[in-house]
Amino acid sequence: MTDVFDARITFHDDLQTMEADFSGFDFSSSALVNEFYDRIEERIRETGEDQWFFLVNYSGCTIDSSAWIAFSRRGKDLNMAHSMGSVRFDASEATRRQIERDAATERFDPNLFADRDSAIARIKTFKSKRRARITHDPNFTLDQIAARISFDPDGPIMEADFSNMTFEHSRDVDDVYDYLEEKIKESDRKWFFLVNMENCEIHPGAWVRYAYRGKRLNIAASLGSVRFAPGSETEEEIRLRAESQGFRPNIRNTRAEALECIAEIKADLLARQG
Repeated sequence: MTDVFDARITFHDDLQTMEADFSGFDFSSSALVNEFYDRIEERIRETGEDQWFFLVNYSGCTIDSSAWIAFSRRGKDLNMAHSMGSVRFDASEATRRQIERDAATERFDPNLFADRDSAIARIKTFKSKRRARITHDPNFTLDQIAARISFDPDGPIMEADFSNMTFEHSRDVDDVYDYLEEKIKESDRKWFFLVNMENCEIHPGAWVRYAYRGKRLNIAASLGSVRFAPGSETEEEIRLRAESQGFRPNIRNTRAEALECIAEIKADLLARQG
């Protein structure tokens, strides 16, 4: 599906605009929503520029009721992380009503227009934020991060305690994952990951970066990852992204249950190697 998605994602450098062409597309499931938004996030990263105006063509687009939650969440995350302003055009009546309801609930301007030219004209009235790049102040010191990370060589388990932490923005995510990557590189081995997410909050503006850094670290250094005690919204977001990114969310209620899950994953790996 990557080629299909890529044909619908265009960057207009002169307008500083990313255009997503959803015209005639049927978002029939939340998994398909997540696959499409995964690719949009990847394409934005490839540009090397974090901030874009978004132009979205909804002409003839259909979104199944089962996919609306994923569509709304992923769109919100993407906008919070990368959008300097979003404009939509040619929304069908059903889609228009849903977007307007979401806009009322989430308190954003839907910026819906009947045609592309009107939508582009609206984008041209927006002010670019690229020259005044946003810099985030760190919320965690290195000592605070280090106190939350431990390694058990006998496991081998790397335990990350994200309990009661709030990832407000990409800087928070990068500070934590930079430390994790450095320590894991020093160990020169792979680990099972045990992550305590009790009362952990990941704000919409941090989710895109959190998903990217977590996926990259898991591919490079994880023998298997298990999370426990996430909050309801965090758990839902993890499950949504797991649908399209090919990993098991492995969410458990308690640390003891999470350790049991790691033991099962370890036994399965040993059996396959034997």
